[in-house]
Amino acid sequence: MQAEAIMTKPVITTDANATIAEAVELMLSNKISCLPVTGSDGALVGIVSKSDFLRREELGTERARPRWLEFDLGPGTIADDYARSNGPGASIADIVNLMMQHRINNVPIVDRERVVGIVTRTDLLRVLIRTTSKQGTTPPDDDLIRKAILAELQGQSWAGGDLIDVRVSDCVVELTGAIVDERQRKAAIVAAENVAGVGQVKDSLFLGTDPLSVMMVS
Repeated sequence: MQAEAIMTKPVITTDANATIAEAVELMLSNKISCLPVTGSDGALVGIVSKSDFLRREELGTERARPRWLEFDLGPGTIADDYARSNGPGASIADIVNLMMQHRINNVPIVDRERVVGIVTRTDLLRVLIRTTSKQGTTPPDDDLIRKAILAELQGQSWAGGDLIDVRVSDCVVELTGAIVDERQRKAAIVAAENVAGVGQVKDSLFLGTDPLSVMMVS
Protein backbone atom coordinates (compact mmCIF):
# COMPACT_ATOMS: atom_id res chain seq x y z
CA MET A 1 0.00 0.00 0.00
CA GLN A 2 1.26 3.46 -0.89
CA ALA A 3 1.01 6.85 0.77
CA GLU A 4 -1.57 8.17 -1.71
CA ALA A 5 -4.01 5.48 -0.57
CA ILE A 6 -4.04 6.58 3.07
CA MET A 7 -3.03 10.25 3.08
CA THR A 8 -5.39 12.99 4.21
CA LYS A 9 -6.36 15.37 1.42
CA PRO A 10 -6.86 18.12 0.53
CA VAL A 11 -4.26 19.63 2.81
CA ILE A 12 -4.71 22.85 4.74
CA THR A 13 -1.54 24.93 4.39
CA THR A 14 -0.26 28.33 5.43
CA ASP A 15 1.89 30.87 3.66
CA ALA A 16 5.49 31.41 4.76
CA ASN A 17 4.72 35.07 5.48
CA ALA A 18 1.81 34.28 7.80
CA THR A 19 1.95 35.57 11.35
CA ILE A 20 1.98 33.27 14.35
CA ALA A 21 -1.55 34.36 15.25
CA GLU A 22 -2.80 33.52 11.76
CA ALA A 23 -1.21 30.07 11.81
CA VAL A 24 -2.56 29.26 15.27
CA GLU A 25 -6.05 30.42 14.33
CA LEU A 26 -5.94 28.23 11.21
CA MET A 27 -5.01 25.18 13.31
CA LEU A 28 -7.68 25.82 15.92
CA SER A 29 -10.49 26.54 13.46
CA ASN A 30 -9.75 23.38 11.47
CA LYS A 31 -8.90 21.21 14.51
CA ILE A 32 -5.53 20.12 13.12
CA SER A 33 -2.16 19.72 14.85
CA CYS A 34 0.21 20.80 12.09
CA LEU A 35 0.45 23.02 9.03
CA PRO A 36 2.62 22.54 5.94
CA VAL A 37 4.14 25.88 4.98
CA THR A 38 4.38 26.92 1.33
CA GLY A 39 6.35 29.62 -0.44
CA SER A 40 5.08 32.20 -2.90
CA ASP A 41 5.36 29.61 -5.70
CA GLY A 42 3.27 27.07 -3.78
CA ALA A 43 6.21 24.75 -3.09
CA LEU A 44 6.63 23.15 0.34
CA VAL A 45 9.23 24.94 2.43
CA GLY A 46 8.47 23.69 5.94
CA ILE A 47 5.98 22.43 8.46
CA VAL A 48 4.93 23.78 11.83
CA SER A 49 3.13 21.99 14.66
CA LYS A 50 1.38 22.98 17.87
CA SER A 51 4.44 21.92 19.86
CA ASP A 52 6.56 24.44 17.94
CA PHE A 53 4.34 27.26 19.19
CA LEU A 54 4.73 26.04 22.76
CA ARG A 55 8.49 26.58 22.43
CA ARG A 56 8.14 30.25 21.59
CA GLU A 57 10.41 32.74 23.32
CA GLU A 58 7.34 34.76 24.31
CA LEU A 59 6.28 31.85 26.53
CA GLY A 60 9.75 31.32 27.96
CA THR A 61 9.85 27.83 26.49
CA GLU A 62 12.03 28.32 23.43
CA ARG A 63 14.77 25.74 22.85
CA ALA A 64 17.70 25.65 20.47
CA ARG A 65 16.20 23.38 17.83
CA PRO A 66 12.75 21.79 17.46
CA ARG A 67 12.73 18.05 16.78
CA TRP A 68 12.03 18.38 13.09
CA LEU A 69 12.12 21.91 11.81
CA GLU A 70 12.63 25.35 13.27
CA PHE A 71 11.42 28.54 11.71
CA ASP A 72 9.64 31.73 12.62
CA LEU A 73 6.27 32.63 11.13
CA GLY A 74 6.76 36.28 12.00
CA PRO A 75 5.88 38.97 9.42
CA GLY A 76 8.31 39.12 6.48
CA THR A 77 10.14 35.97 7.54
CA ILE A 78 10.48 33.19 4.99
CA ALA A 79 10.32 29.61 6.25
CA ASP A 80 13.06 28.30 3.98
CA ASP A 81 14.19 25.20 5.89
CA TYR A 82 13.61 21.95 4.05
CA ALA A 83 10.89 19.68 5.41
CA ARG A 84 11.30 15.94 5.12
CA SER A 85 8.68 14.51 2.82
CA ASN A 86 7.78 11.61 0.57
CA GLY A 87 6.01 11.26 -2.74
CA PRO A 88 2.57 9.70 -3.36
CA GLY A 89 4.26 6.41 -4.25
CA ALA A 90 6.08 6.04 -0.93
CA SER A 91 5.27 2.84 0.94
CA ILE A 92 3.65 2.78 4.36
CA ALA A 93 6.84 1.20 5.69
CA ASP A 94 8.83 4.20 4.42
CA ILE A 95 6.44 6.60 6.13
CA VAL A 96 6.54 4.71 9.44
CA ASN A 97 10.34 4.49 9.35
CA LEU A 98 10.58 8.23 8.71
CA MET A 99 8.30 8.98 11.65
CA MET A 100 10.27 6.70 13.95
CA GLN A 101 13.69 7.88 12.81
CA HIS A 102 12.92 11.58 13.22
CA ARG A 103 10.31 11.29 16.00
CA ILE A 104 7.66 13.14 14.04
CA ASN A 105 3.90 12.71 13.88
CA ASN A 106 3.11 13.98 10.38
CA VAL A 107 4.70 13.50 6.96
CA PRO A 108 3.70 15.77 4.06
CA ILE A 109 3.31 14.05 0.70
CA VAL A 110 4.77 16.08 -2.14
CA ASP A 111 4.41 15.72 -5.91
CA ARG A 112 6.41 18.11 -8.11
CA GLU A 113 7.17 20.25 -5.05
CA ARG A 114 3.45 20.71 -4.31
CA VAL A 115 1.80 19.35 -1.18
CA VAL A 116 -0.83 16.84 -2.31
CA GLY A 117 -1.55 15.17 1.03
CA ILE A 118 -0.31 14.46 4.53
CA VAL A 119 0.05 11.19 6.45
CA THR A 120 -0.48 11.30 10.21
CA ARG A 121 -0.13 8.68 12.92
CA THR A 122 -3.92 8.56 12.99
CA ASP A 123 -3.97 7.63 9.30
CA LEU A 124 -1.58 4.75 9.99
CA LEU A 125 -3.71 3.47 12.87
CA ARG A 126 -6.79 3.52 10.62
CA VAL A 127 -4.93 1.29 8.16
CA LEU A 128 -4.08 -1.12 10.95
CA ILE A 129 -7.72 -1.24 12.06
CA ARG A 130 -8.93 -1.88 8.50
CA THR A 131 -6.34 -4.59 8.02
CA THR A 132 -7.35 -6.29 11.25
CA SER A 133 -11.05 -6.15 10.33
CA LYS A 134 -10.46 -7.68 6.90
CA GLN A 135 -8.33 -10.45 8.34
CA GLY A 136 -11.08 -11.48 10.76
CA THR A 137 -9.52 -13.94 13.16
CA THR A 138 -6.12 -13.82 11.44
CA PRO A 139 -3.66 -11.95 13.68
CA PRO A 140 -2.21 -8.72 12.22
CA ASP A 141 1.48 -8.43 11.45
CA ASP A 142 3.62 -8.21 14.60
CA ASP A 143 6.07 -5.80 12.99
CA LEU A 144 3.26 -3.45 11.98
CA ILE A 145 1.93 -3.49 15.55
CA ARG A 146 5.41 -2.76 16.92
CA LYS A 147 5.93 0.17 14.55
CA ALA A 148 2.51 1.60 15.38
CA ILE A 149 3.25 1.48 19.12
CA LEU A 150 6.72 2.98 18.69
CA ALA A 151 5.32 5.76 16.53
CA GLU A 152 2.76 6.51 19.24
CA LEU A 153 5.37 6.49 22.03
CA GLN A 154 7.89 8.59 20.13
CA GLY A 155 5.23 11.19 19.52
CA GLN A 156 4.79 11.68 23.27
CA SER A 157 7.10 13.90 25.32
CA TRP A 158 6.62 11.76 28.43
CA ALA A 159 7.97 8.62 26.73
CA GLY A 160 11.60 9.66 27.18
CA GLY A 161 12.78 9.29 23.59
CA ASP A 162 14.34 5.90 22.91
CA LEU A 163 14.32 4.68 26.53
CA ILE A 164 11.22 2.51 25.99
CA ASP A 165 11.40 -0.34 23.49
CA VAL A 166 8.72 -2.72 22.24
CA ARG A 167 8.74 -6.42 21.41
CA VAL A 168 5.78 -8.15 19.77
CA SER A 169 5.17 -11.87 19.30
CA ASP A 170 1.82 -13.31 18.19
CA CYS A 171 0.15 -9.97 19.05
CA VAL A 172 1.53 -10.08 22.60
CA VAL A 173 3.39 -6.86 23.37
CA GLU A 174 6.27 -6.61 25.84
CA LEU A 175 7.38 -3.16 26.95
CA THR A 176 11.08 -3.05 27.84
CA GLY A 177 13.59 -0.39 28.73
CA ALA A 178 13.69 2.20 31.47
CA ILE A 179 11.41 4.83 32.98
CA VAL A 180 11.96 7.42 35.69
CA ASP A 181 8.36 7.81 36.83
CA GLU A 182 5.60 5.26 37.46
CA ARG A 183 3.22 7.46 35.52
CA GLN A 184 5.28 6.70 32.42
CA ARG A 185 4.61 2.99 32.98
CA LYS A 186 0.84 3.46 33.08
CA ALA A 187 0.83 5.77 30.06
CA ALA A 188 3.01 3.41 28.00
CA ILE A 189 0.75 0.45 28.78
CA VAL A 190 -2.35 2.42 27.79
CA ALA A 191 -0.66 3.58 24.57
CA ALA A 192 0.16 -0.02 23.64
CA GLU A 193 -3.29 -1.32 24.56
CA ASN A 194 -4.94 1.29 22.34
CA VAL A 195 -3.21 0.03 19.19
CA ALA A 196 -5.46 -2.22 17.11
CA GLY A 197 -4.44 -5.87 17.02
CA VAL A 198 -2.76 -5.95 20.43
CA GLY A 199 -3.88 -9.00 22.39
CA GLN A 200 -1.91 -8.53 25.60
CA VAL A 201 0.65 -6.13 27.06
CA LYS A 202 3.46 -7.38 29.30
CA ASP A 203 5.22 -4.85 31.50
CA SER A 204 8.99 -5.37 31.70
CA LEU A 205 9.87 -1.73 32.24
CA PHE A 206 12.60 -0.88 34.74
CA LEU A 207 12.12 2.06 37.10
CA GLY A 208 15.39 3.95 37.40
CA THR A 209 16.07 6.22 40.36
CA ASP A 210 18.67 8.34 38.59
CA PRO A 211 19.56 9.25 34.98
CA LEU A 212 22.70 7.07 35.00
CA SER A 213 20.82 3.90 35.94
CA VAL A 214 18.24 4.61 33.26
CA MET A 215 20.92 5.11 30.59
CA MET A 216 22.68 1.86 31.59
CA VAL A 217 19.49 -0.19 31.31
CA SER A 218 18.42 1.29 28.01
